[in-house]
Amino acid sequence: MNLRSNFERGSTRWAVRRAQWLAMGIPEEDFEKPKIAVVNSSSSLSVCYIHLDDVSRAVQKSIRASGGLPFEIRTAAPSDFITSGGLKARYLLPTRDLVVNDIEVQVEGACLDAMVLLSSCDKTTPAHLMAAARLNIPSIVVPCGYQMGGHCGGREVDIEEVYKAVGAVASGSMKVEELEDWTRVAINGPGVCAGLATANSMHIMAEALGMALSGTTPIRAGSPRLNEVARKAGERILGLIAENLLPRDILTRRAFSNAVSVAVAIGASVNVVRHLAATATEAGLDLDIIHMIEEAGVRIPQITSIKPNGPDRIETLDAAGGARAILHQLHSRLDLSSRTVDGGTL
Repeated sequence: MNLRSNFERGSTRWAVRRAQWLAMGIPEEDFEKPKIAVVNSSSSLSVCYIHLDDVSRAVQKSIRASGGLPFEIRTAAPSDFITSGGLKARYLLPTRDLVVNDIEVQVEGACLDAMVLLSSCDKTTPAHLMAAARLNIPSIVVPCGYQMGGHCGGREVDIEEVYKAVGAVASGSMKVEELEDWTRVAINGPGVCAGLATANSMHIMAEALGMALSGTTPIRAGSPRLNEVARKAGERILGLIAENLLPRDILTRRAFSNAVSVAVAIGASVNVVRHLAATATEAGLDLDIIHMIEEAGVRIPQITSIKPNGPDRIETLDAAGGARAILHQLHSRLDLSSRTVDGGTL
């Protein structure tokens, strides 16, 4: 296997890397294995990210068991509800590009062979897709799941309801004490916002593009199923290296056409437009995503009604089969020849 991370024996890069890794306790027999970045944006600032260390450990364990050498790479962890607190939320979109550049510096700078990208809140999934397209080394996106909501006063309450209720308090139709009660029960467990806002929309886009394993979105954060997905991703990334299946083999015009069709069908967040456009640019494609959305809107029916676009919750979509079921419903309207990280076609 021709690995770009293996430098010529006796070279400066070979010698200094060898010295550092021996000092870290890495066995010499591991030096010739594929070296894989596990990109982790774990942070205690936001509930979106607090479970990612567990996911990272599961991925690393699976990589080792499958014959690879994992290296955990840490990046910024932008959270729209937390990072928006400063400078009138002007940090948010730039953090997406910051994460892309951070990954490039650490992974490309070290000449690692592949990446498993642990995606969570709004900006990390597009950043990971963009980084995969830019670096064009074997990559798998692992969407790390949604949080669960709760109940208050006989009604379902989640973070989307809390967000909307701020306006009700401002208009005088709701007491601030009631909103305070809602905040106590709105989030039960780790993961991204419970509706079909940007985070869950982009998780589904990763699968529709073929960059996430089939049947992995949406998924409940902290669940045994997510742990199994982490195991499979750690195993599959070795297969991608052996097959030399690269992101730009997957992120084709066909893949973006399929993703746009899925976005329209689920009533995805409008922010998918800018994130798909940015990913296409990194993949070297000149696509007019807005025009593609407009065209798909004429021929693709909306087949879900997930909050904030309807009454259903994201776990309802999960229980109904998630992205895999959506793709099945749309199969006659998609290009099924589009490749995926699973190794086959859509």
